[in-house]
Amino acid sequence: MNNPAIPSIEADCLPRLSSQTQGWEHLLVEQFQPLREGDCYYKSDDHTVCLSLAPRPVQMLHIRGGKTYTGLYGKGDISITPAKVPFFTRWEGEDHYLQIRIAAQFMQTVARESLSISPDRLELLSEFKTRDPQIEAIGLLLLTELQQKNLGGRLYIDSLANVLAIHLIRQYATTRVQLPTYEGGLSQRQLLTILDYVHEYLERNIKLADLANQLSMSQFHFSHLFKQSLGVTPYQYLLQQRIERAKQLLKESDRSIMDIALMCGFNSHSHLSKQFRQLTGMTPKTYRAN
Repeated sequence: MNNPAIPSIEADCLPRLSSQTQGWEHLLVEQFQPLREGDCYYKSDDHTVCLSLAPRPVQMLHIRGGKTYTGLYGKGDISITPAKVPFFTRWEGEDHYLQIRIAAQFMQTVARESLSISPDRLELLSEFKTRDPQIEAIGLLLLTELQQKNLGGRLYIDSLANVLAIHLIRQYATTRVQLPTYEGGLSQRQLLTILDYVHEYLERNIKLADLANQLSMSQFHFSHLFKQSLGVTPYQYLLQQRIERAKQLLKESDRSIMDIALMCGFNSHSHLSKQFRQLTGMTPKTYRAN
């Protein structure tokens, strides 16, 4: 989400961590941990999902769209506020939660391109308190990226944003829809086009849209067909190829590990080392020495 308009809020509502400085598109993800009781009011042009991270349940008052809810919110509880709906909340005691704001325009694009839904028909339902394992899982993955300053890269964030958008539309839109079925995967020519693109621009911060646009597909459609073809997600494939190039450079050149990291699309020595160790079981330095 580029330069999202942040409403005026009380100091106690300011985030502990925010993706606003990390260049994420379509999403604004923020971690909040107010240490005392307080209240907060906002109205956003984006759809908002709040995921409670509080280990101890917190007494909450929510007022949204003329409806009021009071009760305890504990770890894993989720609320959903549609775009442009005013929202007031008051809490008692220490709270901890993750707020995910997903751009309404992005949701409309996903609805049109992936589900053939007219953007004018897309409307989300309000949820005061619900449980949704898929949203919780996506939220925790986004929190990890937030804490690690987007080590996964743009392709990973784009993939999570698309999965979240599709899930919200399927489960919480006023008009229920079914996902189209994708069978057969990409054609050989389509697959080679993508593999060549990844190979040529491996050092760049490739976005999911960059790959989908090569085949004039929606991002969600492309991701499903790609996984059917290779058995891995576009992000997993990109990571594998970056590690393979790093292996080659470690064995065939005397470049520094930092230089190799940048040549392979990693943003630091430590970033390469972490991903390299996860995929190979050893550090780049150890691999070079063997």
